[in-house]
Amino acid sequence: MPSDRPIGDFALTNPLHDLIEGNRRWSAAMHDADPNFFKNLAEQQSPKYLWIGCSDSRVPATQIVDLPPGEIFVQRNVANVVAHTDLNCLSAIQFAVDVLKVEHIIVVGHYGCGGIQAVLDRRRLGLVDNWLRHVGDVAQKHDRLLSSLETMKLRNVRLCELNAIEQAVNVCHTTTVMDAWERGQNLSVHAWCYSLDNGHMNDLDLHVGGRDSVVPKYAHALGRLGLLGE
Repeated sequence: MPSDRPIGDFALTNPLHDLIEGNRRWSAAMHDADPNFFKNLAEQQSPKYLWIGCSDSRVPATQIVDLPPGEIFVQRNVANVVAHTDLNCLSAIQFAVDVLKVEHIIVVGHYGCGGIQAVLDRRRLGLVDNWLRHVGDVAQKHDRLLSSLETMKLRNVRLCELNAIEQAVNVCHTTTVMDAWERGQNLSVHAWCYSLDNGHMNDLDLHVGGRDSVVPKYAHALGRLGLLGE
């Protein structure tokens, strides 16, 4: 059992001391609100949701939908990409679906995403450029629309939305999700986009609940963005 006591004078020189102190304040507040909170949380996790989001520090999964720890299983990476060769993401999806039995997988982008902007600017950042190539593929697929938009801000908004939709469709095509639908498991895939400006979530109207609905639901979500025929 970890000790709650600072370890000698180390606490005074530890550069992360403020974070540890913040943890203790949070722990005390949670215990005061519900003395059984940590006991119940330690016994099991049974989240209904898998959140696949961006690593951006401004988009904390549980906090922005006002849920406590234990309610959302989270996988995050730069620009909320779902690549079919990424064993980290695929493993999180498989564990969430097959073991935790989540009912919803939500791919959450956010407006003003730095990864999205780097793709639009064709800016080199280093190793991460290889990862952002997945977003570049989305931009290339919808180049005609993005090129027609007058400002870079509008292009960022639209590519953030398109990327969330396309990555959610990638989730639908994973073997884990397809197999779950094949055996009749209750599972839906969704795409959202979060605004840093006002803290509001934008539902992109992609809600897929089975293999046969992937294509029509995808077309519907694109149509909502004015992209039919793209």
